[in-house]
Amino acid sequence: MKGFICAVRTLTIIPLPGKEAEDLSMALTWFPLVGVILGLILYTTGRLWLLLPFSPWLTGGALLILLVQTWLTRGLHLDGLADWADSIGGFGREKRLAIMKDVSLGAFGVLALILAMIAKWLAFERLLASGSMAWVLAIMAISRTMLVELQIILPYARKDGKGMAGPFLKGASSRHRVVSHILTIAICLAFGPVGMGLFLFAWLITRLYGARIRNQFGGVTGDLLGTANEIVEITLLIICALPGEALVCYTGWGWLYVISR
Repeated sequence: MKGFICAVRTLTIIPLPGKEAEDLSMALTWFPLVGVILGLILYTTGRLWLLLPFSPWLTGGALLILLVQTWLTRGLHLDGLADWADSIGGFGREKRLAIMKDVSLGAFGVLALILAMIAKWLAFERLLASGSMAWVLAIMAISRTMLVELQIILPYARKDGKGMAGPFLKGASSRHRVVSHILTIAICLAFGPVGMGLFLFAWLITRLYGARIRNQFGGVTGDLLGTANEIVEITLLIICALPGEALVCYTGWGWLYVISR
């Protein structure tokens, strides 16, 4: 359970009691479960909003969900997205890494944050409107397990080994990826074929992104992992939100199907 405690404290601000694992890589297998916990909180937030007298104001509910998510994750991955966006203007691997390490926020970073928050806000609103907020459970799990994928297939980009992601990559092995993916696939199976389709599509995006950052940065960093999480999460949210009211989630015996109204 030490790995689980470490995963919760790394990915959220939830004050889980207990002692963390000394080997931080033990947390990797628990990443998708932490994603499910986060998804459950967001799903519950949406359901509670719909019970309020002013629940028809779905824009407000979507904004609340977005605020809760940002608060629970302390904007960790959004920070990585902003730093990565700023690094686009750099020339050369070392220059890009230096830009990402800089605490100041540039124009590209601001634009990336604005666009990411708007995309999530709109997606949450459509999921609320269609009664499909349950998808966030699968999406949050998938986006977190893809972080494990990248930490296994890529080396650490910073030569000095410093940074938040360094200790996690040091002991990372294929076993962590296998267990993490098995947990995620089990979650996706509860959403039927579409859930598995989301997992496979996210894996494809992650592999393409991994090849790109290997070429540009020589590996992965904490900021690049955060960017990957946001890219996968936002993409899957938009996919699930696109059908809007044409889709509805129906929970059956161990399965969640997407069917037409």
